[in-house]
Amino acid sequence: MAIESFSDVLAFIHVVREGSFTRAAALLGISPSAVSHSVRGLEVRLGVRLLTRTTRSISTTEAGERLFASVAPRFDEIDAEVAAVEELRDKPAGTVRITAAEHAANSILWPKLSKVLHSYPDINVEITVDYTLSDIVAARYDAGVRVGDQVAKDMIAVRISPDLRIAVVGSPTYFTKRPKPDSPDELVQHKCISLRLSTHGALLPWDFEKDGQKLKFRMTGQWVFNNSSAIVRAALADYGLAFVPEDMVVEHLAAGRLVRVLDDWCAPYPGYYLYYPSRRQSSRALGIIVDALRHRSR
Repeated sequence: MAIESFSDVLAFIHVVREGSFTRAAALLGISPSAVSHSVRGLEVRLGVRLLTRTTRSISTTEAGERLFASVAPRFDEIDAEVAAVEELRDKPAGTVRITAAEHAANSILWPKLSKVLHSYPDINVEITVDYTLSDIVAARYDAGVRVGDQVAKDMIAVRISPDLRIAVVGSPTYFTKRPKPDSPDELVQHKCISLRLSTHGALLPWDFEKDGQKLKFRMTGQWVFNNSSAIVRAALADYGLAFVPEDMVVEHLAAGRLVRVLDDWCAPYPGYYLYYPSRRQSSRALGIIVDALRHRSR
């Protein structure tokens, strides 16, 4: 059937349901004569009479009844699907894929998004923990998370955390065997638990700053991991010093399970930003995610 015939079939369905060309015309927003012309044209193309018309009533022929019974439910299904799609304009839905390092995923993304997504059951969030600074366009992510100075200039960047600080910590038991360092230079006397970056395979340098003086060390020790949670676990087990975001060890410090050193050498560094391509039109689902993650100064 040619595409132009669908409007004629729709006119036929309305006439049968309403039992009137006039009422069918009112529903379709056209004139009764136009409805009559559509039904007549459909009958001509099919080569059969579909309706029996009298001055008082309209009834279907056997062919008309068969056509109505087979196509009317299908048009109803189409109407329902179109209506469901139209609802998406007012109902955020879809999958948002985000790449982030472990610390950002655990300390920012999960705490903030878990509070709001119960209100948006049709939004799905896929978070990939990754240290490789992926090309989010090539990898088909909707957004990524990086510290502020790592975001490309052609991206839209939204701040999602305050500035951050690193903490150098060790267990009380560990410090019974070695003195606490007063300066970064003394770290050579200590076992240090390192993080290996998958971006280029090197160990994460330990950066320090005080009174304008900046120092950088690549520490070595018995243990090397590719995630910060494992580093904290090793520090708790007395294996050496850890260099991790301070919010990861706040509870351990308060409970006395870890001890902080070199605090005055750990300067703040730029916080996390959610970023996404400026040329990409944001979906409503991504808009909800951005608003939920946005950092709001108190």
